[in-house]
Amino acid sequence: MEKMKVLIGMASCGIAAGASKVYDKIYALKESEKLDFELVKTGCIGMCFREPLVEIIEDGNSFLYGEIDEKKAVEIFEKHIKLSEPIKEYVVKTDLFETKDDTFWKGQVKIALRNCGVIDPESISDYETQNGYNAIKKILNENISQETVIQSIIDSGLRGRGGGGFSTGMKWKFAFNNKSDEKYIICNADEGDPGAFMDRSVLEGDPHAVLEGMTIAAYAIGGTEGVIYCRAEYPLAIIRLNIALAQAREKGYLGKNIYGKQGFNFDIHVKEGAGAFVCGEETALMASIEGERGMPRRRPPFPAASGLWKKPTNINNVETFANVPSIILNGANSYNIYGTEKSKGTKVFALTGKINRGGLVEVPMGITINDVIFKLGGGIQDNKKFKAVQLGGPSGGCIPEHLTDTIVDYDSVTATGAIMGSGGMVVMDETTCMVDMARFFLDFTQKESCGKCTFCRIGTKRMLEILTRITEGEGREGDIEMLEELSVQIKDNSLCGLGQTAPNPVLTTIKYFRNEYEAHIHSKKCPAHGCKKLLTYTVVEDKCTGCTVCAKNCPVNAITGERKQKHLINQETCIKCGVCFNKCKFEAIKLS
Repeated sequence: MEKMKVLIGMASCGIAAGASKVYDKIYALKESEKLDFELVKTGCIGMCFREPLVEIIEDGNSFLYGEIDEKKAVEIFEKHIKLSEPIKEYVVKTDLFETKDDTFWKGQVKIALRNCGVIDPESISDYETQNGYNAIKKILNENISQETVIQSIIDSGLRGRGGGGFSTGMKWKFAFNNKSDEKYIICNADEGDPGAFMDRSVLEGDPHAVLEGMTIAAYAIGGTEGVIYCRAEYPLAIIRLNIALAQAREKGYLGKNIYGKQGFNFDIHVKEGAGAFVCGEETALMASIEGERGMPRRRPPFPAASGLWKKPTNINNVETFANVPSIILNGANSYNIYGTEKSKGTKVFALTGKINRGGLVEVPMGITINDVIFKLGGGIQDNKKFKAVQLGGPSGGCIPEHLTDTIVDYDSVTATGAIMGSGGMVVMDETTCMVDMARFFLDFTQKESCGKCTFCRIGTKRMLEILTRITEGEGREGDIEMLEELSVQIKDNSLCGLGQTAPNPVLTTIKYFRNEYEAHIHSKKCPAHGCKKLLTYTVVEDKCTGCTVCAKNCPVNAITGERKQKHLINQETCIKCGVCFNKCKFEAIKLS
């Protein structure tokens, strides 16, 4: 009989929700009662909406407990850990009976996330028990040629998961064909959109998978040095990466003559970035590694020919590298059986926004966006009406309700005006103002512009000014057309992907929600009631009881009226804070 295993989700999401206290409580009880079971700090389990999470594995059965605090942890310890009596009402996933969140897991296929939430990310032996480093061992033991490794990646159909979607194998082939005594492998762990949650979660939950993927890439192209470019705002990811690097060196998976292969010398170090969004672009990233300001360079030459320190360089993101060991170990067909003709494998998404089940999911390419939102994500919070989903992060686009049958596929998503990006999926409901949403995302990209290109630096600023005016009730005729014209100029004339994609939120919201722009400009109204300066609060006379609650709570004394008499709101004094609307128990305050 195997020893009972207790895993606590201790990625950043779990720690923020209070998992450290849960771990400490169970650890203290284990020590005080001298019980013999394995207690493990693991990575993100994916079910972030139920954090903190505790999983107990016993006799081949798994019980995942959700929303566990210290009090519940004691209950679980006393009943399940000590007496093997599961507490059914706290269980959010098990194979032994149904739970209300079962559909969150149905349809998921874990390849990139195969070990996240399963192993101790600070234990190389845990990784090895899950076939870790067996892929690079296979290559070296069987003396598989570089060309064969590259062809396997091409045959798998793996495309770059950082946003561009270029064939990973072809990228490797270009770097392989450029001869040099020095070649670099770079892992881009600096994407700044919500999909960066995915990068961080993999690094926190399964860092060795990324190291092994990079090592395989190094073997394939003849790489001599690796760099993981990770933003300093991910301290836990950096800590666990450095632990993994030390362990891999000690066991001979990094360094000189890797795993006994004479002449195969490759090591990796972490470069902490300052969190600039533009450094998600590969040439800006390389400039930052070289100690320069993170600004893009004109291409060609492409990194495969002249990249870091002007040497051939291959750059992939975290998710891309995490897929590689599985493909090599299990064959290209194990990966390309999933997906569509042009988009193979799986894709990781960070589900967030107005959704019931926010978290990290990995789904096969070809699934519909609707299924991701309503089956895995459990639909919209508070039974509100679904309106749109932002796909691809700040530089992505908004896909409206009538297009949610769009499949997760690079070409299909691009056809809507959005982009796949690194996996951010922000869900919006009927209360979301699409004009303000476009303003919000453009505000981000405008601030993150490196300033090198006039069209990006000045054009996004002018667009932001127009959007701000519109949301403040000062929009005017011609604003929509000016936004469209500026968008085209910025997309066509910016040097890098940040500028080329920055207008996407604006263009897609104009395309699918033009009526909202027109309402803001012509009627000075926000249909979603999201723009504060366009709101009007009035008293519904036949519902007002004269209770005076609204008047007593108004911070600027804009409401007048005697007790048991109808009240009035002075529109010139009203600051549109909404306190009266929220306080009234008789629905006597109307919002328009």
